[in-house]
Amino acid sequence: MAKLTQEEILSYLDEATILELNELVKAIEEKYGVSAAAPVAVAAGAGEAAADAAPANVTVTLTNVGETKVAVIKVVREITGLGLVDAKKLVDGAPAELKKDIPAEEAEEIKKKLMEAGATVDIK
Repeated sequence: MAKLTQEEILSYLDEATILELNELVKAIEEKYGVSAAAPVAVAAGAGEAAADAAPANVTVTLTNVGETKVAVIKVVREITGLGLVDAKKLVDGAPAELKKDIPAEEAEEIKKKLMEAGATVDIK
């Protein structure tokens, strides 16, 4: 049997469906006698530490468009995947929620893009 490289395995994982990945996890659990579930005590302890440090999920709100409305609309379209008309309505209706319940890191990237376009953004 030919040995698969790490790149080949990662390539398969990128292309596999959720159902295929679920079956793979079950097969690994059965063959090697392991469990993919995290221990409850560890998960609870990690959750408490993360809650003290920073919120896990945040909401990005466009508070002010600024001087360069067209640039802000372009960034909003990129972030939300909305069409031109819907993105313009969202920008015109500021303050408006752009993304809800997203990781803080992603929110910071969105904020950076919008601020570069001239907008004011709030993360809660």
